[in-house]
Amino acid sequence: MKPTLVILAAGMGSRYGGLKQLDEIGPNGEAIIDYSLFDAIRAGFGKVVFIIRKDFEEAFKERFDEKLKGKIEVEYAYQELADVPEGFNIPKDRAKPWGTAHAILAARNIVKEPFASINADDFYGKEAYETAYSYLTSGIDEKNCCMIGYQLDKTLSEYGTVSRGLCNTDEKGNLVDVTELTKIGKEGHSIFYLEEDKKTKLEGSETVSMNFWGFHPSIMKSMWNAFEAFLKKEGSELKSEFYIPTHVDNLIKANSIETKVLTTSSDWFGVTYKDDKPFVLQKIEALINQGKYPKELW
Repeated sequence: MKPTLVILAAGMGSRYGGLKQLDEIGPNGEAIIDYSLFDAIRAGFGKVVFIIRKDFEEAFKERFDEKLKGKIEVEYAYQELADVPEGFNIPKDRAKPWGTAHAILAARNIVKEPFASINADDFYGKEAYETAYSYLTSGIDEKNCCMIGYQLDKTLSEYGTVSRGLCNTDEKGNLVDVTELTKIGKEGHSIFYLEEDKKTKLEGSETVSMNFWGFHPSIMKSMWNAFEAFLKKEGSELKSEFYIPTHVDNLIKANSIETKVLTTSSDWFGVTYKDDKPFVLQKIEALINQGKYPKELW
């Protein structure tokens, strides 16, 4: 059974200023998500599930359904604020859904095979998909998962702070723990983490999660149970989020799962802020000129 690619595309892009999931960065109007799909298809993935908001549906179907026909199976799932376990109430003033792990749960009734999950607005590179595909098709089970790791200093923006999952690994390359740092930025040649106006220096060589994970479908059950526990503890907070790295970290601490950190030589880049776009345009152009991507993807 071919693995599935789950693309988290329900975010509003508040820091970016628009629907960055479909913003055009390629020579023929391609978005970063087009390059992700192209890489996943040539790596061997058999299905893509777009996790979107219901009001994005028309734009996504118009953009992808015809283009992907015959290349990869396409399904849609909808991340909705009200998609919570029975008996929980939604805080009256809460506007956003519950974070990246909640986004994956939107596909819990669709995904029945090993799957990778990625952010819609991140460029991960061909080798990352090949690495994930190899892992997902080589005997993955409910006791194992993987993460594609990137070097921190290669994942930052020049235009503001970013969120990254900071990873600690053991001698076997397994994840020991992952800490979600929500404000990592640059100041000259220095890299820092900002927390309550306190700056903590980072080296830049640390391995971070860019939300490229590989899971057995059984993760959905533990994730749903953990989501219920999260809501009991933090559900009344207006901006609390249920993160993928946090759930994986808790499973590791409970000795419930082993997480292999797989490194890649791929370039990573993304568009957290509008000012990141010119850099991304240059990177895509360079990769096309190097022959790594055709000028016309589709």
